[in-house]
Amino acid sequence: MIKNLINTKLENRPIEGFDIHLIKKYEAVTSGEDEFRSENLAILLIRSGSFKLKLEDVIQDLSARDLIIIPKDSDCNILEIRDRLQLYLVTFSSEFAVKNCLKKELIDSFYFFIRKEMMKASLDENEYSVLSLIYRLVYYVNLDANSGGCESELRRISLNLFLYELQVIYTKHLGNSIASFTRKENIVMEFLTILSIHYKKQHHVQFYAGALFITPIYLNRVVKEVTGKSVKLLIIEAIVSEAKILLEDIQLSLVEIAEELGFDNLSIFRIFFKKYTLLSPSDYRSNFFDKLNGS
Repeated sequence: MIKNLINTKLENRPIEGFDIHLIKKYEAVTSGEDEFRSENLAILLIRSGSFKLKLEDVIQDLSARDLIIIPKDSDCNILEIRDRLQLYLVTFSSEFAVKNCLKKELIDSFYFFIRKEMMKASLDENEYSVLSLIYRLVYYVNLDANSGGCESELRRISLNLFLYELQVIYTKHLGNSIASFTRKENIVMEFLTILSIHYKKQHHVQFYAGALFITPIYLNRVVKEVTGKSVKLLIIEAIVSEAKILLEDIQLSLVEIAEELGFDNLSIFRIFFKKYTLLSPSDYRSNFFDKLNGS
């Protein structure tokens, strides 16, 4: 069961690149079927019961209130299920990270997506209560998204709240581990931090390479190696994601949005947005409000 949920294709989910499940009764299968390689990053929060999970060559004994992050491309084997196992399971794609974590207050969440090592924390009662409450909020918001009745702003808020709380917990429990990046991971985190601050006004690779005192070619090579995407593509995705958020605010004119995003004029913004979304800003806004009003 867990294998199938972790390895679900996330491209066509209601919240693209993201899925969440509440497992109230885990049904164990034969041991051979519980060996798999994770195709997405997965986060598990144990509600009750316990089980043994082998990640790479390390056996993790997990029980109630344990939180564990399984990196993408990890070799997993569920060894033993004990008691009545109940858990929350969240899966993310790398694309989701780019689209949802490029905010100054969430930028540290990227370490969950670029780290290749498992992370585990045993939560106290208060931490567990807060995180499980947020899990349930995200779970029911996602159910509403499946039915087509959930506003995108509510989805963003609930997911950001989840990522922020996760970041707080792991900073507290594994601060030293989180800080131990490789040089390349450090460059990527520094780039993403600068990007989260300046992407509205700085659209060129040269600016970010200069801020890091490295060449654009080296920056691009390192970022692509760690994230799978070029620097230019990450800049574009950050701008497009913010543009969509701004277009969903009816109080803002297209001219104001173009100015906010650092374009010299509305015409250039229109050309940019349509090139990367296949919709004009006006069409995107119209489609959004049509869906919102159930048209």
